[in-house]
Amino acid sequence: MARRDRSAILRNRLVEAMSVVGMSRSGLARETGVDRSTIGQILKGDMPRMPNAQLAADCAAALGVSADWLLGLTDRPERPGDIVASAMALSPAERSSADAQLLAWHQEALGAKVRHVPATLPDILKTEALLRWEYAESAHDNPDQSLEIMAAQHDWLRAGGSDYEIAVPVHEVQAAADGSGYYSGLAQDIRHDQLAHIAALCDEMFPRLRLFLFDARQVFSAPVTVFGTRLAVIYVGQCYLALREAQRIRALTDHFDWLVREATVDARDTAGFIRELIGG
Repeated sequence: MARRDRSAILRNRLVEAMSVVGMSRSGLARETGVDRSTIGQILKGDMPRMPNAQLAADCAAALGVSADWLLGLTDRPERPGDIVASAMALSPAERSSADAQLLAWHQEALGAKVRHVPATLPDILKTEALLRWEYAESAHDNPDQSLEIMAAQHDWLRAGGSDYEIAVPVHEVQAAADGSGYYSGLAQDIRHDQLAHIAALCDEMFPRLRLFLFDARQVFSAPVTVFGTRLAVIYVGQCYLALREAQRIRALTDHFDWLVREATVDARDTAGFIRELIGG
């Protein structure tokens, strides 16, 4: 890039950054420890002048932007640490706040393909009876409010604005059928109604909804959801780890596609497989 062109970029971006934070030339001079005339010369349009590395770094620090952005080397004004922070964020995963956050993420992904590996059976496919059983075991104060949010997620799914692929360990479905593990103590009619509900949705909404079952002895996945190409969320217990960096999203998308390739029950056969488990 020609010196004059880079000088013009620097000048325009300095003016923009100063305007955003409300800093005058005198204020920038004080923050960077130079004379006001030095700042004035950099900002003059008729005589291109570039600051030295120290002054460019000091200006960037004073204005809360990256020096690379000021110099036209990137179009991202954030500092490297800020980019990392925006690309990876933690959200609380208590049911009271997580349900609303998950709905917001689903709405953000409208029109995109969603790939999901749940921690148990998929929340978005659960019956109210199963959800109430789960909420009763938690410290959640207002299950009705969260059930309303979950109903909105069900409506989102039925609206058909996005393709939804789900990969679940086959042992999770088997445990729900026979009342073992996580589902120990849950009445058989609730468990079987839940599985029949999932089977009906798989028939009704295929191919927009595709549920694959994989053998966790052969392949493994932590709970994760990939919302299109712009967001991936990993569930880590007390919080969600939300990733917005393209390379990480691509890696998790590839991971999910691997689960699908290795599935022992294809989405076309899932409804029949579930009905056989519950004798229906």
